[in-house]
Amino acid sequence: MKVWLFRAIAVFIPFLFFILLELGLRFAGYGQSYPLFIPNPDAPDYLLPRPDIVKRYFPNASDVPSVTIEANFFRAEKPKNGLRFFVQGGSTAAGFPYGLGASIAGMLDHRLKQSFPDNYVEIINTSLAAVNSYTNLDLVDEIIAQQPDAVLIYMGHNEFLGIMGVGSNYTAASSAATTLLFLKLKEYRTFQLIQSLYHSLKVAFIEEKNQESETTVQANFAASRTFMAKVAKHKTIPQDSKLFSAGVAQFEQNLSLILEKYQGAGIPVFISTLVSNLLDQRPFSSLPTPSNLENALRQLSEQITTQSVDNVLLEQTAKSVSITDSADAHFQLGRIFNALGDSTKAKLFLTQAKDLDLLRFRAPEAINSIIRNHALRYGAILVNAQQRFEQQSPLGVVGNNLMLEHLHPNVEGYFLLSDAFYQSMSMSKAISFKQEITPNVAWKQRMLLQAEEYYGFAKALQLKSDYPFVDEPQLLKLPAPQNWQQQLGKDLFDKKLNWLSMVQHAQTNYQAERNSSQVIKTQLMLADALPYEARLNVQAADMLMKTGQTARASTYIQRSKWAEEDK
Repeated sequence: MKVWLFRAIAVFIPFLFFILLELGLRFAGYGQSYPLFIPNPDAPDYLLPRPDIVKRYFPNASDVPSVTIEANFFRAEKPKNGLRFFVQGGSTAAGFPYGLGASIAGMLDHRLKQSFPDNYVEIINTSLAAVNSYTNLDLVDEIIAQQPDAVLIYMGHNEFLGIMGVGSNYTAASSAATTLLFLKLKEYRTFQLIQSLYHSLKVAFIEEKNQESETTVQANFAASRTFMAKVAKHKTIPQDSKLFSAGVAQFEQNLSLILEKYQGAGIPVFISTLVSNLLDQRPFSSLPTPSNLENALRQLSEQITTQSVDNVLLEQTAKSVSITDSADAHFQLGRIFNALGDSTKAKLFLTQAKDLDLLRFRAPEAINSIIRNHALRYGAILVNAQQRFEQQSPLGVVGNNLMLEHLHPNVEGYFLLSDAFYQSMSMSKAISFKQEITPNVAWKQRMLLQAEEYYGFAKALQLKSDYPFVDEPQLLKLPAPQNWQQQLGKDLFDKKLNWLSMVQHAQTNYQAERNSSQVIKTQLMLADALPYEARLNVQAADMLMKTGQTARASTYIQRSKWAEEDK
């Protein structure tokens, strides 16, 4: 009996030590907690997604990438007539490069409010750039706690080179199992202490080794690089590699866990297929094209310009390209078939070019297959954005007609993405619209200014002026603004003013031009950005009432009442 007791005590002592250490660290205020939702300091009756939520994955502040969730507020207590929709995903879901107004949440906000005129509708964006399925899985429980009526998901492009991606410089652990363990342990202060000690030793070793290797100029230069330029640790990930399989497997595993949680909570999920620029985005990295194929592809490209294509050469080249792993060869042949009007073969070879791209900033089709299969398996509603984009593209091949670069849509593309979600919601049994808002009406009501479009244009140029779009970073040269709207967009990009100031300046100019529709739009944008400000919401309601938009005014009237009650 005594032997058993001593053994039990011996086993229990280490556990007791760590329990006491954890309690002591918490009592002493050591470490940090990063809840997803935090009270608004100016109005505690409203919550917002924590802008710096990404810090929860980085023990050292100097390692944190500069990605944030754009501020958007919702009531701390869900209203009795409330409907809540949460959006999860990466940079596309977040509306990059334009911002919240172009995001899925931003494009759907007013459309959903009008579709449920008897409800107080909130659509909350939790998306942010560079994150993948690990981060989105980590946020699920906190989203469920906020009583969502549905969750909208657009994710999958960042499984390889996003935060915690298998080929990323920002990796928490070396395997899926240890990464999931990290997600469970990261809130414990003991774990944070161990991380801090490890990081201090690591930094001391690196500084001793490279004491004079980096100048201040070099450090500043590194800080100015885009996230895409800094994220890729593994720049070559072939389809038949272990890293590729690991990236696909982690997405499958994490999506299963995400959908299981929502299914268990009885929350409808709308999950979308992913879209990429196939026609106008060359592979970032490719295996070399065999010289005989290079010559054949060059000949065919020249023949297209003279409209005299050798069909025998074309057929032979297609057979040869189909058995090579050169992404460049597939891309060139896909472009040739597109020029010839052969949509089936153009799409086939261009899709394969994307899948063979060794630098994996675009999701391979294996990710879309998982999305389709898991939607069916877990009872989620599939949003086929990929199909919608193809339907709106010449020959069904997506290119610069709807995309800015490799995977972020332009304004028309973002509207199409949001419409794909809206139509899927409309057709599902999980959501019953009281009133359908047509695409034409929704497009006219989009909450995005010309200044923001210029800002997005500048951000996209900035992205494309660095790796992987060019080998060496280039000096960004923006075209001169052509009007005051573009000048405001440039000032926003140059950080001469913030977003709120930009909208206020725009409203003043629209008032001077007597542009009443834009004056109303800017007032709604200000009231939506600061729903707890009574004056802004009263003014928004008044403008809508005076123009006969009584139903739309109800949201702003309700907010202004709450603002008075919350004082």
